[in-house]
Amino acid sequence: MVTTSFAPDGAFRPKQIYEQVSERIRADIRSGQFAPETRLPSERELAARFGVGRPAVREAIGALQNEGLVLTRRNSGTYVCADALQRLAAAPPDGSPTADPDFSPTSTLDVRMILEPAIARRAAMQGRRDPLAEHYLAQMDSIADVSDAGQRALWNDSDRLFHRQLAVMTGDALLVKIADEVAKTMDQPLWKRLKDDGIDDPGRIRLYVSEHRLIYEAIVAGDADAAAFYVEQHIMRVRRDIAPK
Repeated sequence: MVTTSFAPDGAFRPKQIYEQVSERIRADIRSGQFAPETRLPSERELAARFGVGRPAVREAIGALQNEGLVLTRRNSGTYVCADALQRLAAAPPDGSPTADPDFSPTSTLDVRMILEPAIARRAAMQGRRDPLAEHYLAQMDSIADVSDAGQRALWNDSDRLFHRQLAVMTGDALLVKIADEVAKTMDQPLWKRLKDDGIDDPGRIRLYVSEHRLIYEAIVAGDADAAAFYVEQHIMRVRRDIAPK
């Protein structure tokens, strides 16, 4: 009897919604429907056109920005870059980027909403201060100008590593490993693009620092309910800032 086995083909995978939207926009640029140096329809209009939510459109535009195909001008809109057709001509035959696509920031926030309140509760059971978490808090507190590339990078790293450090504070190695995977998504270009575009005001940064301190002090005080509550409120605010509905 002959048995045949089939190895999974890595080329086949479900595409995230934002990837599908970005493919449609690329196709419309190629066809001339969105010509170079013209303004794209608004996020709301594109969402209605493609039958998706605004977060998926925002993520698609962010991905296209990272590819150099479009640029967004504050208070003006998103425009097709002058050299977009040349860039597309140099792209792979299927038109998609060669690297693995970034995870949807909306998906990352969904996972964080499930995971991080539980992490905060577990960390609060330990009720101990953590020098490294306090170091990241101090770094975030030192940020004065997020328009500066160096300070913006420091902010992104400190924020990401602070949340990862909360898992370390639980003392649970498996939670740390899971938190490491989430932290990797917060280091991807698409997450950084949407975060940088959505959180660019110094007052907003101060608010975020305060929220991080509330989370940390609740954990240190051993108040699990407060720690989980503050984490949930913080993630909800991040969602409103980078992925508004």
